[in-house]
Amino acid sequence: MLFDVYGPNALYQWIGLFMVLAALILLNEFARRTKGGGIFMFFGVCGFMTIYCLAVEIGAGMGAEWAVNNPTHTDMNSWFHYAKVYAATAGCIGFMMLKYSWGKIGRSHWFKAFPFIIVAINILIAVVSDFESAVRAWGTSWVSSEGVVLNGGWHNVFNGVAGLLNIACMTGWFGIYISKKRQDMLWPDMTWVFIIAYDLWNFCYTYNCLPTHSWYCGIALLLAPTIAGLIWNKGGWIQNRAFTLSIWCMFCQMVPMFANDSVFAVQSVNDPAVNTVVSLIALFANIAALAYIIYRSKKLGVNPYKQEVFVGTKDFREAMARRADTAYLLETEPKSATPAEIAEMVAYNELPVMGQPGFVYEAVAVDDDKNVTVTTVEETFEASDDTGSGTKRK
Repeated sequence: MLFDVYGPNALYQWIGLFMVLAALILLNEFARRTKGGGIFMFFGVCGFMTIYCLAVEIGAGMGAEWAVNNPTHTDMNSWFHYAKVYAATAGCIGFMMLKYSWGKIGRSHWFKAFPFIIVAINILIAVVSDFESAVRAWGTSWVSSEGVVLNGGWHNVFNGVAGLLNIACMTGWFGIYISKKRQDMLWPDMTWVFIIAYDLWNFCYTYNCLPTHSWYCGIALLLAPTIAGLIWNKGGWIQNRAFTLSIWCMFCQMVPMFANDSVFAVQSVNDPAVNTVVSLIALFANIAALAYIIYRSKKLGVNPYKQEVFVGTKDFREAMARRADTAYLLETEPKSATPAEIAEMVAYNELPVMGQPGFVYEAVAVDDDKNVTVTTVEETFEASDDTGSGTKRK
């Protein structure tokens, strides 16, 4: 077995898993469906957490007993946890900027690459943590600043490499869209291929480096966005992931003993042999995902990062079908939006549900009368089946 879920607390441990899963799904819905919900979670709650953590650390620095013995200080003091909570929350705010067209940055073409950048940063944080264990305790174990015993060895290397490959599996960086009612930032090219590869890699990371939290952040925290992304929120998986990750991390910073020292706490078996098997599965899954992406990009003759790779596939079509109507976007676009910014939004939103392999949005020309001329490079595509195979024509 992967986890110690036997004994007198077994019922509480399973109840805890489903409680966390349900809470994350519901809180994600609260944060994504309204602007107020998102602002409350990622500005309000994050602000409160920051003040709380600062008070605890300042108090601990002054020797106050309540702070020195506070679980936030003793159990959540590593660089990883603080880097993760703020990187995840930064992603949430950036995604809100895109779906609500906040400010000039939120409407700019280059900012569409922000989801790739922030996800890559989040992955790299975990990759560094994996490699840290390998360097600190190759073939043995070490105790983190939070008192957790971690094993070091090949499993960290295998999964660290899997994480780097996973970054390369993010395609169609500029294919970012806005859903109906502006509830979601959509990334249609992030299909099940990436999601499964990511989930396996991230589960393995939590299993390697967060053995006291992996039951929750390696299962419930991964299932919550995946369930939503594969069932009712097609194309919105990465937003689901960022929202649920931020919410979980903020909870753990302030209430760490839920997962660490309560009837709900679960420890992984923490066996290097098991870690190695899990790491190899994650590595092979990411090799397979990247190989498939290379195959599709060569078949379509596209750059997998500047252009979309999964056009015409079932997941891609279902995500594109969730885009808001152009008339609604124009009606709700901030008054400060320029003609060039509006032109780009319309150009992307008017793409067919199937997508267009090779579509590249290029510069717009705005004359003195603010008339806009849009220049694009594109190819049309006729899909013949759910895999997106078909013929191209220029």
